[in-house]
Amino acid sequence: MPFDEDEIARYARHLVLQDVGGPGQAKLKAARVLVIGAGGLGAPAMLYLAAAGIGTIGIVDDDVVDLSNLQRQVIHATPDIGRPKVESAAEAIGRLNPHVAVEPHRLRLTPDNARALIARYDLVLDGSDNFETRYAVSDACFYEERPLVTAALGQFDGSLTTIRAHERGADGRPNPTWRCLFPDPPPPGAVPTCATAGILGALAGTMGSLAALEAIREIVGFGEGLVGRLLMVDARAMRFETLRYAWDPGNPLSGEGVGTSPTRRSEEPRE
Repeated sequence: MPFDEDEIARYARHLVLQDVGGPGQAKLKAARVLVIGAGGLGAPAMLYLAAAGIGTIGIVDDDVVDLSNLQRQVIHATPDIGRPKVESAAEAIGRLNPHVAVEPHRLRLTPDNARALIARYDLVLDGSDNFETRYAVSDACFYEERPLVTAALGQFDGSLTTIRAHERGADGRPNPTWRCLFPDPPPPGAVPTCATAGILGALAGTMGSLAALEAIREIVGFGEGLVGRLLMVDARAMRFETLRYAWDPGNPLSGEGVGTSPTRRSEEPRE
């Protein structure tokens, strides 16, 4: 995929980077990435994905910009208050990199629409703020055989992992699904919302940037990915730790006796 003079200058630091170079940058330009949520995680992630030269970025969000968002959702600005987040984010991406195509989806992702939407993209980056959406996204990525980079935030902590449940590991066993890591959502009210508990704004920027980095690594294909590894960040102690997790034979998607396997999911009907 050729680059014009502006792109060569824009991506010069990638083009001379040994693990990226021209072939890696061409992969980024050809990639279609769907970002779920234009909030604290999605905002910085989209800026770095756009700066990196992702060819097409899809944005899913049904909310509008609120003044309280601006403490951490850095893709939006004060004049954007009251505007749909997908519109505000799309304009910001256009200002940053006009070579990136943006596809806004002003909707709430549900089990009913997730598969059809996710099937249109090569990779999904989930920065949603509720468990219902997270399970809908991860299940749809499993059935549509799409890699999923998923990040989460607490007050002073964050986590990040990559799910490639449609593939098998080097040992021949299926890669873990999201449900292998979190089999069931917590009871309603068990996890306080951002509005009631608060959140450190710069932490959202850190985790969103790490999510973008992981997506770029997945697309270009360098380094050791986070499949089967959960990166945990403690902002109080400034500590990064990694927890390993594995496929659960009892998970409801690819577990033993479910009737599907990583080689048969194309037979599953769409919801």
